[in-house]
Amino acid sequence: MVLWVFGYGSLVWNPGFDYDEKVIGFIKDYKRVFDLACIDHRGTPEHPARTCTLEQSEGAICWGAAFCVRGGPEKERLAMEYLERRECEYDRKTLVDFYKEGNTSAPALTGIIVFTSTPDKVSNKYYLGPAPLEDMARQIATAVGPCGNNRDYLFLLEKAMSDIGHEEDMVIELANEVRKVLGMVGKGSVKEKKLAGLPHLLPAHMSAIQLHLLPEVITLDS
Repeated sequence: MVLWVFGYGSLVWNPGFDYDEKVIGFIKDYKRVFDLACIDHRGTPEHPARTCTLEQSEGAICWGAAFCVRGGPEKERLAMEYLERRECEYDRKTLVDFYKEGNTSAPALTGIIVFTSTPDKVSNKYYLGPAPLEDMARQIATAVGPCGNNRDYLFLLEKAMSDIGHEEDMVIELANEVRKVLGMVGKGSVKEKKLAGLPHLLPAHMSAIQLHLLPEVITLDS
């Protein structure tokens, strides 16, 4: 038996588990949206981060990477246990077809596992739902968790999609809006802006340590 998992968020650039093959491609009838809360990695329960999940959308395609785990049941078990801990905010495991560039009619792989979430605020406590672009940008610009800040998640996703040759307009638009909040100018460039100019964007509960993680000079490498 072989395990295949499709990554469309942080798994694209940071899978974090032992895999044997990585294939770039896409799945159909799903689109990437930033509608899911992250409260234990890049956010907190009081100020959740926004991370991406998939929303069913007929005719849409979502590019990402499929990871293959070979080597027997034990290796597959370890990979899945890691993924279920990491993807704990995602309450569904869906099986999808996976397509490679150049052949959009016949799937290259079938039965690929993808972690998704129920788009219902009652049954899924992590589902935030859609919001205006400006509101999402403010939330992403200021959310900080044990594993880092929310903005880096978005910027790294933007870079990862560019690296695989499939930039996504929605991701770019949201990233540029976050740069506006942070005082950045243009894609990939920065200017100095003191956080004193953003007091209304910072959650009141932020500790001194969390505030320290939001430097006065924001860089894409932090």
